[in-house]
Amino acid sequence: MSAAIYPPLLSVDAVCVSRANKAILQNVSFHLQAGEFVGLLGPNGAGKSTLLRCLYRYLQPDSGEICWQDQAIHTLSLKYYAQQVAVVLQEVSNDFNLALFDVVAMGLTPHKSLFATQSQADKSHIDAAIAAIGLSDKAQQSYNSLSGGERQRVMIAKAMVQSPQLLIMDEPTSHLDVKYQIQIMELAKSMGVTVLASFHDLNLAAAVCDRLLVMKSGKLVADGTPIAILDETLLSDVFAVCAEVTEVPCPMSKDKRIPHIRYFYGYQQ
Repeated sequence: MSAAIYPPLLSVDAVCVSRANKAILQNVSFHLQAGEFVGLLGPNGAGKSTLLRCLYRYLQPDSGEICWQDQAIHTLSLKYYAQQVAVVLQEVSNDFNLALFDVVAMGLTPHKSLFATQSQADKSHIDAAIAAIGLSDKAQQSYNSLSGGERQRVMIAKAMVQSPQLLIMDEPTSHLDVKYQIQIMELAKSMGVTVLASFHDLNLAAAVCDRLLVMKSGKLVADGTPIAILDETLLSDVFAVCAEVTEVPCPMSKDKRIPHIRYFYGYQQ
């Protein structure tokens, strides 16, 4: 049975957001199906972060509706929604005066009562998540002492422990070396959950995403597979760049073709 037959996990219908009489989001609509890995693309100021903030309930839209499994998210308890949706942001706080293990353990918070203690099963779950990100040897090290790439991996481990159905990532790789960019995406894919992530690196997005949403000036202007929508015309219209797009084998699945973008430099547009 096709996944499209099932109700969407998350639906966004005609969402609008304005600030200081300026439209930030304009009638944005799309659905996420369970198991999809979806990339959110667009130039700076396109509205990507504002949209994601609406989805994880940091902001409330001026109009439109966001539903989680056909229920408006504003009607759901914060605790319940936190059990369903985990968030990894671009800027990772370094204000945690905690050991790495304890930061990862924070992922249990939506699933525990206020004064509940960690069970042995909880500790095993935390240890397994830390092992998955390759930082078992630093489990008791101060979070503040870790590198940026390590801190971002810790946030992925925290999301693993949270066991969500949807992982939202707001440009989580923007300030990381290429090695860590790839690791973060591989870790997100390994969770086996629905992922919505914003990207600046279009080639990385094309390689890891099943589907892309492209925004420009607060509007959703394209929605489809990377091979279907990433072409020279879209890159020129949305990103104001001149580029050549070719098809190459996907590094994660040799039976799949993906677009590869080669940018032209030293031109005037």
